[in-house]
Amino acid sequence: MTTAWTISPEPADSPAALALWRAYYTEMSDRWFQVHEGRDTPPEELEREVVAANDHATLAPPSGVLLLGRYGGEPAGTAGVRLFTGGGVAGQEPAAELKRLFVRKEARGTGGGPVLLAAAEDAARALGARAVLLDTRSDLTEAWSLYERNGYERTARHNDDVYAERWYRKRL
Repeated sequence: MTTAWTISPEPADSPAALALWRAYYTEMSDRWFQVHEGRDTPPEELEREVVAANDHATLAPPSGVLLLGRYGGEPAGTAGVRLFTGGGVAGQEPAAELKRLFVRKEARGTGGGPVLLAAAEDAARALGARAVLLDTRSDLTEAWSLYERNGYERTARHNDDVYAERWYRKRL
């Protein structure tokens, strides 16, 4: 029996969203620390990162949305979408930016990534976007694979995120 994913908008500061974001930041930070320092993130560093990344207001109506994915009824993933306001794409169609697409380790391999990505694209269209932009790190090979399998093409840098190393775009 396959358990279905359900996706719905969620307040970005809800307990479920905050727990998933903490899991996201823990995993992303630990990956970086393991590669560069051979250890997990020090707890005080993780707390600084979680506090510094508090941009919940950008993932709320009218210019954004946070989608929460549940697998088997339990919060298991997120995808944020917000209208893109950065420079570097002047003259192009209205765009949205995909933020924090994440599936908990326990739910990986169940189809959540593609389901969340499709829902994020639908949310971007509903915001009036005709393209989705995103960035990711070079060590997140599973992310690039997901994006490339779903029609995203590599592009030039579109933001100044210090951790971004690859940029993608998909026309909707």
